[in-house]
Amino acid sequence: MSTLPNDASAQREQLVRRLAAKDRSIAIMSLDPPFVAEFAEAGFLRPFTADEAPGFTAGVLTGPVEGATWHGSLVAAPFYANSQLLWYRKSAAARAGLDPARSPVTWDEIIAGAEKAGTTTEVQGARYEGYMVLISALVASAGGAVLDRPEAGRDARPTLDSPAGHRAAEVIARLAHSRAADPGLATAEEEGARAAFQSPRGGFMTNWAYVYGAASEAVASGSLDRAVLADMGWARWPRVDPDRPSRPPLGGIDIGVGAFTRHPGLAVDAVRCLTTVDSQRRYMLKSKNPAARAAVYDDAEVRRVFPMADLIRESIGDAAPRAKTPYYTDVSTAVVRTFHPPASVRPERTPAAADRLVTGVLHDKVLL
Repeated sequence: MSTLPNDASAQREQLVRRLAAKDRSIAIMSLDPPFVAEFAEAGFLRPFTADEAPGFTAGVLTGPVEGATWHGSLVAAPFYANSQLLWYRKSAAARAGLDPARSPVTWDEIIAGAEKAGTTTEVQGARYEGYMVLISALVASAGGAVLDRPEAGRDARPTLDSPAGHRAAEVIARLAHSRAADPGLATAEEEGARAAFQSPRGGFMTNWAYVYGAASEAVASGSLDRAVLADMGWARWPRVDPDRPSRPPLGGIDIGVGAFTRHPGLAVDAVRCLTTVDSQRRYMLKSKNPAARAAVYDDAEVRRVFPMADLIRESIGDAAPRAKTPYYTDVSTAVVRTFHPPASVRPERTPAAADRLVTGVLHDKVLL
C-alpha cells in the first residue's frame, strides 16, 4: 500500500484497515492500454458505473480516457500515462540547421538533418511491441489507422494498405536505408536507443518521457557527463506530413476492477485512492513516468524535475491509442513480423502484405 497518498491520512488508514479485513479477492489489476479491450471483451473487467466513472475521468487527459474506454464504457481508470517526444542534441540540431523547439519538424527533416550532422536518428526497431508503437504512430500521424472498426473483433478490416500506411512505410524505409540509421536499428529497444543517443554520434531520437529523468539520474551518479544532459533538447514527436500535426504514441498503465471480485465497492475505493492527483504526482516524481491527470503537471516539483512538463501533457492529450481491439496481440505481432526488419520495408508492398497477414490471423487461417 505504499503507493497510496500519504496526505488524507485518515482516509488512507481507513482503506488499509478495510483491505486487511478482507481476503485478496478484491481483484484490481494493472493493464497496458492496448490490452484493455482484450480483457474487457473477455468479461474480465467490471465497467465503472455512471456514478463512478466521472471521478476517474474528470481532469484526466483525453488520450488516456480514450484508451481506457470500450464500447462507450470506462472499463479501467488511467493511473499513469505516457507519450513519446522528439529528443535531440542541441549541437547536432544546430549543425543540421534545425530548431525543433521553435517549429514542428518532419521525419524527413530529422533524417536529413542527422545525415548532415553526421549523427543518428534513434528509434525502436526491434521485433517487439516498441516497433508497433512506432508503426502505429506513423500511420496515425499520416491520418490513418491500423484497423478500421477495430471493435468488430475478427471482422475488423486492416487498413495499412492505404495512403497513410504507405507514408508510414516510406518513413521507415527512408530511415533504414539512411546514413542516419543506427547499425543496430533492427534490434533497438528503448534503452539501446537511449544509450546510442547519449553517445558521441547521437543526434535525434523518439522515446518515452522517462529519458530526461534517466539522464539526470545518470549525471547524479557520475555515469553520464553533465554536458550531455545540457545538450539535450526536446520537441513534439515529428510530423509525417508538413501540414498535419503529429499524433504521438500513447502509453501508460490503467487500473481495472476484476469482474469476479466479491468486494466491488472496496476495489473501486482502492482504485480511486491510487489514481488521485497526489498519488499520481508522487508516482511521477519517483518513477519518472508521467501522470494521467492534467493538474499534476502544474505542481512546482514536477515542473522542476520535468522542465518539458507542458509538452508531455500536450503530447499525451493529443496521443493516438494503438488499435483498440480484443485481438490486439495478434494484430500487433502480425504487423511487426511483416515490417521487420526495417530495412526490408517496401512501401509498395509491405503494407498490403501486413493487411493480408492480419486478416489471415484474425480468421484463423494463419498461425503466427
